[in-house]
Amino acid sequence: MLPSDQPTLRPSTLHLPAGDWASVLDCLCAHFPAISRDVWLQRMARGRVLDAQGEPIGADHPYRVGLRVHYFREVAAEPQIPFEEAIVHVDEHLLVADKPHFLSVMPAGAYVEQTLLARLVKRTGNADLVPLHRIDRHTAGLVLFSTNPQTRGRYQAMFRERAIGKRYEALAAPLPHLQFPVVRETRFEAGEPFFRMREAPGVANTCTRIEVIEKRAEHWLYGLEPVTGKKHQLRVHMAALGAAILNDPFYPEVSCAEGEPDDYSKALKLLARGLQFSDPLTGEPRSFESRLSL
Repeated sequence: MLPSDQPTLRPSTLHLPAGDWASVLDCLCAHFPAISRDVWLQRMARGRVLDAQGEPIGADHPYRVGLRVHYFREVAAEPQIPFEEAIVHVDEHLLVADKPHFLSVMPAGAYVEQTLLARLVKRTGNADLVPLHRIDRHTAGLVLFSTNPQTRGRYQAMFRERAIGKRYEALAAPLPHLQFPVVRETRFEAGEPFFRMREAPGVANTCTRIEVIEKRAEHWLYGLEPVTGKKHQLRVHMAALGAAILNDPFYPEVSCAEGEPDDYSKALKLLARGLQFSDPLTGEPRSFESRLSL
């Protein structure tokens, strides 16, 4: 376990740009205008701003163009996510985690420590953990991590080469007029607002296979197999078919204001159920299943 007073994640790095600042502090204030001078002074006092050798940088440290500065990202009043992750599997090369709804995989926006990566680094004491892929904050289920920098590239290649099978489950409205399985192939582009995606005319750059697993009373349970991995791909494809995933806050329309607190009673009914691949080190088949349910 890492000491409680130590940052959980690796620091970010900035090579100081050209300018006429007298100190590193002056440069940081100019480069990050959203962070006040007082906040930088507090971080420096707590050893959260370091040089290339890992030594603390003080308020009077002279500016030099190109100087490598490491700093730990912090968020004031970070929201606490009241759901726990679970470790499904861990070995000398991989860790497989079950991520709960509402928890980001990586630091972003208002979340730094309340992320799957930060929690797992703190829990395992392994600062070398790196996610090999990501799922949306609103989605629950399996996320695969590399635990070993020496073999990381072999596992990253599986995702680049689409040599890994991913299975999702979703609850959505019935689609009795369609013949399943359905293969949805469309072109995606950035939508509005900036965090949404949309389908557009042109050559397809996304592909999802959709089947029906169970016909429940009000909603059907769908099995989704993405061939490609575009942002919000499954959510957009289901909405385009006329069956938006239950409790989706972004599709087909945005139903919550930016910055609005999460409604934990309305989790997106989308689950990363399974991962299958041939281990690039041994050639053996590997398969993992989420222990969560919709």
